[in-house]
Amino acid sequence: MTEVQSNAAARELIAFRIGEQEFCVDIMSVREIRGWTPATPLPRSPGYMKGVINLRGAVLPIVDLGARFGLRTSDPTARHVIMVAHVGGRTVGLLVDAVSDIIQLTEGDVQPTPDVASDDVKTFVKGIFAVDGRMISLIELDLILPQAEAEAA
Repeated sequence: MTEVQSNAAARELIAFRIGEQEFCVDIMSVREIRGWTPATPLPRSPGYMKGVINLRGAVLPIVDLGARFGLRTSDPTARHVIMVAHVGGRTVGLLVDAVSDIIQLTEGDVQPTPDVASDDVKTFVKGIFAVDGRMISLIELDLILPQAEAEAA
């Protein structure tokens, strides 16, 4: 059990949408939220890698979270946003449809991922909880990129 799981204090999460589904990540992992910037594609990269952008002089890889989760692939518009986050010790841009709100909850609010979910989904969905009648999946960011791709990013 990690310290966060044993601590009953509320933690803050940032919620976002991909299509009609809502997800959230620990707010401490997110460094900034910015509007969509067209990315430069990289040859032979996985389908969920949109490419790279220049973020204040640093090369930032952009991951389409919808495609990574096996949902639809986004054709980004000005309405999409990039969450700049720390993923597995690296800074990565996460393409999502919109950021919706900030949620506070305790570990006791989170239900385990149902057994009907595929193993791929269970890799990064660490639990599900209900807020105001909405079902929101809690994402473990450090598991978004496979280790070999995290090294390359």
